[in-house]
Amino acid sequence: MINQDEIERGLKWLISFRVIFSIILIFSTLVFSTNESLPIDSRPFVAVYFLALFMLILSVFYGLLFKKFSANPLFAYSQLTIDSLTVSCIIFITGGFHSIFTFLYLVVIIAASMLLFRKGSLIIATLCSLQYGILIDLEYYGFITPLVTNGRLASQVEWNHIIYRIVIVMASCFAVAVLSGFISLQAKIAKRELKLMQDHLKRVERMATMGELAAGMAHEIKNPLASLSGSIQMLQDDAKPGTPNYRLMQIVLRETERLTRIVTDFLLFAKPQTFNSKQIALAPEIIETIRLFRQDALCRNSDSHLLSESENRGLCSKNIEFEMNLDESITFNIDPDHFRQILWNLVKNGAEAIHIKIDNIIENQINNDKSKFRGWIGINLFKTRDNRIFLKISDNGCGIQENELESVFNPFFTTKSYGTGLGLSIIHRLVDSYKGLIDVESQYETGTTFTVIFQENSR
Repeated sequence: MINQDEIERGLKWLISFRVIFSIILIFSTLVFSTNESLPIDSRPFVAVYFLALFMLILSVFYGLLFKKFSANPLFAYSQLTIDSLTVSCIIFITGGFHSIFTFLYLVVIIAASMLLFRKGSLIIATLCSLQYGILIDLEYYGFITPLVTNGRLASQVEWNHIIYRIVIVMASCFAVAVLSGFISLQAKIAKRELKLMQDHLKRVERMATMGELAAGMAHEIKNPLASLSGSIQMLQDDAKPGTPNYRLMQIVLRETERLTRIVTDFLLFAKPQTFNSKQIALAPEIIETIRLFRQDALCRNSDSHLLSESENRGLCSKNIEFEMNLDESITFNIDPDHFRQILWNLVKNGAEAIHIKIDNIIENQINNDKSKFRGWIGINLFKTRDNRIFLKISDNGCGIQENELESVFNPFFTTKSYGTGLGLSIIHRLVDSYKGLIDVESQYETGTTFTVIFQENSR
């Protein structure tokens, strides 16, 4: 997939390069004509001047259209196509078959690979090959005559040499297209992985200090909470059900239980323990976790007074479909409870995002019947050739705004009216404890994808 920011940077580079090339072309032609004592108004030089001026004007025109069309790949394709035609004109002006500027086709193809990767470079390579073949054929049969020529091509060069040159140029174009496209794609992947690693390390550094603070606070709070809960339970035994005191004690017990869960989250965030790790098959764990998620009170419409606002939403209504694509041969050394917690929280986030989108649809009166919108959560598990395990959880929910994307793993960050904001922070700590990486991609109002990466046999 072509990244908008990358293509914009590439187009700026291409326009700038075209301007510089045009200026160099004008001055080098002037210098050459002066050194060779040739009139600067001869036909080839005039053609070069007009061609360079055309390229300058075209670059200015591209610059004016940049903001409006830079995000459209067709804008890049159109520029590269015209550039290939410009190269054909340069070759025609400077001798056609005998021109030394055939290599400029390769420059255009390399630019295409940097902007549009392998597909774009192959398309431009095809255009360059066709143009060169047609140009030489027309020259050979006398339909056109280059501005710099020593006579008719057919009388100077045998046809088999013409074919040989065309085949060589075409093969060079496609070879450069394939190689430069591959290198550009690998460079993009490497750049993305480097950024992923840098972002991960920054988050780990931030969380390390907060983890120590959270561990100290959790230990200090946990003991008083246990004493408080035990005392209330003893008092509750002497109270009659239905009385005001009994109801108040129920509230205290419920809130104490909630605080205990928060303290437990603090401890898990601070120091995830991995001593229960073992080699497990991941696909069956995913299938079982999703089955439990569908059946849990969190997932079904529930009226239990012990559930929070989010837990009463019925997250797995008939409006959400699950689609799983799992490699059943993948195993990894991890605590099964930790793996289930990672998956559970990410799936829960997706379900909540879908319900937020459904609520927005109803609120904005886009569709009064929410059943017409089909929520979707996709789970993909696969392994790459370098033995890296990828777990991708995608949804078509409300998405995350761009200005919030960098903060989603920060402790206590949440855009919801409920929750502690520790869910994704804990997931990040768990993944990091197994020397893994986690990344998020999201488009607001379209959906989100969380990617967890483990290195097989990393422990």
